[in-house]
Amino acid sequence: MSWKTLNRQSSPVLDHWKVSRISEPRSFDGQRRIDFVLVYEDESRKETNKKGSNEKQRRKRRAYESNLICDGLQLEATRSLLDDKLVFVKVHAPWEVLCTYAEIMHIKLPLKPNDLKTRSSAFDNFNWFTKVLQVDESIIKPEQEFFTAPFEKNRMNDFYIQDRDTFFNPATRSRIVYFILSRIKYQVRDNVKKFGINKLVSSGIYKAAFPLHDCSFSSPSEDLSCPNERYLLYREWAHPRSIYKKQPLDLIRKYYGEKIGIYFAWLGYYTQMLLLAAVVGVACFLYGYFNQNNCTWSKEVCDPDIGGKIIMCPQCDKLCPFWKLNITCESSKKLCLFDSFGTLVFAVFMGVWVTLFLEFWKRRQAELEYEWDTVELQQEEQARPEYEARCTHVVINEITQEEERIPFTTWGKCIRITLCASAVFFWILLIIASVIGIIVYRLSVFIVFSAKLPKNLNGTDPIQKYLTPQMATSITASLISFIIIMILNTIYEKVAIMITNFELPRTQTDYENSLTMKMFLFQFVNYYSSCFYIAFFKGKFVGYPGDPVYWLGKYRNEECDPGGCLLELTTQLIIIMGGKAIWNNIQEVLLPWVMNLIGRCRTVSGAEKKTPRWEQDYHLQPMGKLGLFYEYLEMIIQFGFVTLFVASFPLAPLLALVNNILEIRVDAWKLTTQYRRMVPEKAQDIGAWQPIMQGIAILAVVTNAMIIAFTSDMIPRLVYYWSFSIPPYGDHPHYTMEGYINNTLSYFNVADFKSKSKENPYTELGDYTACRYRDFRYPPGHPQEYKHNIYYWHVIAAKLAFIIVMEHIIYSVKFFISYAIPDVSKSTKSKIRREKYLTQKLLHENHLKDMTKNMGVIAERMIAVVDNNLRPKSD
Repeated sequence: MSWKTLNRQSSPVLDHWKVSRISEPRSFDGQRRIDFVLVYEDESRKETNKKGSNEKQRRKRRAYESNLICDGLQLEATRSLLDDKLVFVKVHAPWEVLCTYAEIMHIKLPLKPNDLKTRSSAFDNFNWFTKVLQVDESIIKPEQEFFTAPFEKNRMNDFYIQDRDTFFNPATRSRIVYFILSRIKYQVRDNVKKFGINKLVSSGIYKAAFPLHDCSFSSPSEDLSCPNERYLLYREWAHPRSIYKKQPLDLIRKYYGEKIGIYFAWLGYYTQMLLLAAVVGVACFLYGYFNQNNCTWSKEVCDPDIGGKIIMCPQCDKLCPFWKLNITCESSKKLCLFDSFGTLVFAVFMGVWVTLFLEFWKRRQAELEYEWDTVELQQEEQARPEYEARCTHVVINEITQEEERIPFTTWGKCIRITLCASAVFFWILLIIASVIGIIVYRLSVFIVFSAKLPKNLNGTDPIQKYLTPQMATSITASLISFIIIMILNTIYEKVAIMITNFELPRTQTDYENSLTMKMFLFQFVNYYSSCFYIAFFKGKFVGYPGDPVYWLGKYRNEECDPGGCLLELTTQLIIIMGGKAIWNNIQEVLLPWVMNLIGRCRTVSGAEKKTPRWEQDYHLQPMGKLGLFYEYLEMIIQFGFVTLFVASFPLAPLLALVNNILEIRVDAWKLTTQYRRMVPEKAQDIGAWQPIMQGIAILAVVTNAMIIAFTSDMIPRLVYYWSFSIPPYGDHPHYTMEGYINNTLSYFNVADFKSKSKENPYTELGDYTACRYRDFRYPPGHPQEYKHNIYYWHVIAAKLAFIIVMEHIIYSVKFFISYAIPDVSKSTKSKIRREKYLTQKLLHENHLKDMTKNMGVIAERMIAVVDNNLRPKSD
């Protein structure tokens, strides 16, 4: 069956076959543009033939394809050159169908060339410098801009139609055809319509449905009419040699649609802003590195005459020995890198940086909305076909007072929301249970490591020098936590999709926003719970050696190193961020590459034949409907690590910067070489991710202030320096940090282990009469022995005061920045208003011309009638 013989009365395509003779891998079949391709397996040629189920599938497919033809689409079936069981159905949308559905979908199309959209850059004066970073305009030519308006068939003459073949670009054609494919029914059972290509693919009736790439990515097409956009994207965007160049966002948007374009625009802007944060973070890290030798408290820990003579109390029952403070020398040196004054400066800077990033991104996003013509997109969005299929309840619209159909009543909607919220809450509780399991693991394994690792009190053993029980417990617990995070993440992804499908949002934007909130809430608890535990709970409620606090009445609460839990939090961040980046790269790069390699090996027998474009694209990997969603989620989780806990790891922005530079090119390579072309979609902004980032930015101020106050040792050091190192509290005549370590460690009488505990938990007390522990308590023999001393309350007051002052300062700056920087720049507002005015004027003038012309014709006819009536009649 050829295109020429196909018409609306044609029989279904599966009853006739025509094997294509075309060898050129093009997205044209020589006569008509191929707007979409459907693929299925011919049941009659399968080795195992289940007649009953196969006949049902064939009947549904026939009904579906017949309805497509009746709706105006033209189909042509072609057998595979490599596997004769595969059948490719090429779909073409004629001009009339495109015009009809362009009006239904409110697609904006060109009215006339627009000379207003002149894009200026702030770096125009540095063209000699930025030219190297720009995409070569002789290779990727700038797109011509137009005034646009929603298409109307009865005003077709108003639109800029020079060539019907190019008026609807390939992305728009694919959108229209996918809109039709998603709404054509294939079965009616019990008054319930079953429709849509997605259900047919998921049920196996079709194996795939996709638009075509326009050419090979490795070489341009021989067809002179082919735009070669895929090849240009690979060469100027995805290829490693282009890693330093700016992204060709307009071509990305043209080829893949606004939804993918806005993602790469946001990712590129986020990466640019990370450059500033990375520079400041490296500067703060270097400040800590070069000031290591001035770290007095670390010197005291490592000094054999100070830290080597301080005997610390056992940190667990029965198996844990006494130990000397200087075995934590190496960890105290590492802690000096991060727990410095530079960290405080960097935390304040990041609180301001995140606000600047969000505000400037809003402005950039507004510019893209204008340039890409998506300013009024939300008003144009259609309901999802899954939603329309469930609209069985008839209600009266309060505004129009007309009947309309909805999927369920208000009571039914409340029930669905309650069930969905309960399911999400259950999974969050499951994550909390896993976190408690990790805590129990920490408490149990710490005892094992304390017993198994060498017990050299002097800390001279090379293993004990670098691998303390605390460090070994922290590393293994972090690795196990990462594995549990990945497992729960994989399971919950499927559960979240099921919950959102049950909730039945109306539009695709509503669906994605609902899924986004569910997934992020889960991921937030999943990824950050262990970090929150280490930062704000570990070592905070441990009691003291004679009266420790127990979890579940059995497990003794774990303590931090004498320098605090900041280093452990840094370790946790490095493992999760690094492990997540490695895991994502394996999933995003290695997995699709291996799958495509296997697919090519299976079809190697037919390699002698030059396969057409549709067959080459079929053997690529499907992107998946939520493919872009996972890309956003990955970056937002990273954004949380960079902002929420940056006070513990100033190098986090640098790691994120390096990862993102590679991520942009890896995603580009993946889209252009390893995946089928996605259906182009419109998008006005980044959706629910924007308020999520704003929420993270607000929370980040609190978490970083609390990390500095309660996790690091900065505030106790400042209190000691300014108050307790001099009389009447200290013995030094001037401000100094000398004696700080001795000041932060309290005394405990070893004999009190028996009197303070219900039973003696220590089998060997040795010859020690006293040991030290990290807290601010009165010594034995004091009237208030083992109660918190005055220094403890001074430190608590200083910590609370620091949190309040830091939060108020940063929040005030954030508010001022948000107020001072408008979301839409003045020039963009003027351009939007000017274009809207000129568009309305253009349409109005054309309408007036038509009316004037029609009125002139009517007036001439009326004058002719009046003259005829006034003419004297002859006798």
